Amino acid sequence: MGTNLSPAFAYVVIYVKDVVKSVEFYAKAFGYNVRRLDESHRCGELESGQTTIAFTPMHQHETDDLTGSVQKSQSKLERGPVEVCLDFTDVDAAYKRAVENGAEAVREPEQKEWGQKVGYVRDIDGIVVRMGSHVTPPK
Repeated sequence: MGTNLSPAFAYVVIYVKDVVKSVEFYAKAFGYNVRRLDESHRCGELESGQTTIAFTPMHQHETDDLTGSVQKSQSKLERGPVEVCLDFTDVDAAYKRAVENGAEAVREPEQKEWGQKVGYVRDIDGIVVRMGSHVTPPK
């Protein structure tokens, strides 16, 4: 039952309160270039390599009616089932830039036992963003 499917991970969609503000925040706080922001402000995209980071409003009739509505955490002690993970060469500088540009500091970068430096912030919608260094697989 083999197939010739060759899927590519193309998009991550982040559901937000305000697409324009979120696109501007990610561009400023994390250094992304904006690929597009449609005139209706219902969709925005950032240049991020092979996978596009897209933003859309939390509630849309097109998807809410088909797949259910997006549920938001009720407090900072809760978080959604997805974490945005960004890879940086200089995690300390990236973390500082994010916090200086409106990200909420959660945990300053620290060296992990597996060789990665990792820090955490929350974006303007309360979504946890993990900022880490690239980990090279063992040889």
